[in-house]
Amino acid sequence: MSERDNANLLGLALKKRLGAGDLILCLTVRYSRTVEIVQIAKLAGYDSLYLDLEHSAMTIEASAQICLAASMAGILPLVRVPGHGHHHISRVLDGGAQGVIVPHVDSAAEAEAVIEASCYPPLGSRSLSGLGPLAGLSVDTENAYRLINENTLRIVMLESPKAIANADEIAATEGVDMLLIGTNDLCAEMGIPGRLDHDRVRESYQAMADACKAHDKAIGIGGIKEGPMLQDIVAMGGRFIMGRVDSALLGQAAAKEKWPISGHSRPRIGPRRRRDRLSP
Repeated sequence: MSERDNANLLGLALKKRLGAGDLILCLTVRYSRTVEIVQIAKLAGYDSLYLDLEHSAMTIEASAQICLAASMAGILPLVRVPGHGHHHISRVLDGGAQGVIVPHVDSAAEAEAVIEASCYPPLGSRSLSGLGPLAGLSVDTENAYRLINENTLRIVMLESPKAIANADEIAATEGVDMLLIGTNDLCAEMGIPGRLDHDRVRESYQAMADACKAHDKAIGIGGIKEGPMLQDIVAMGGRFIMGRVDSALLGQAAAKEKWPISGHSRPRIGPRRRRDRLSP
């Protein structure tokens, strides 16, 4: 089998799609613990899923099982790690993730540490532990390093005013594939919690988009699922969208079925948006 024939290199394929301008929708998996979530994502048409180890009690073992199933199903498996440590990043990659999402990256130095932990030499210092997505491919060690480095999707999250101010130097970091704003945390840091449609949010995305375009990096969107702000960011070049959390999707579907049957009005699922004025 040649490297061209290896359909398991999903990260490389998705990078090419992003480069071609395709919109990518990624399911957020926070509460599911078994591989059935992969079938749901596949049938629903998601391009990718990410397992949220930052905001859940999910174990690395559970994430590894879901990553393997996703790879076999042709859905790119990503993991959002809980921190910047190499022991977080390298272990989820060894477990089958074909990319990592690293939260709270505020500087080029922190971005460089992500590359150090997630890349094999010469880009980083990750140690080789099995072939992962190269399983079944006849390839020597030197090319294995190169192929897995090329295939691994490395996403850094900008979630503070400091990170936005440093967006250009973060985007210039070799090995970083995408910058993605965690909009809810950014709003909290800016003192405008929940104001996802605020002008400062739009300005932050524009600053990140300018940096990404200058350094040929993909633009990711976190926390904004619909509405005019999402359309504005897509117009800026945003192409990777973090979709809704699995539990939120289940809650919405359950409410849609239950409340018409019971004769009551449908409850709101999730936090209420802040309004400029109180309704009468």
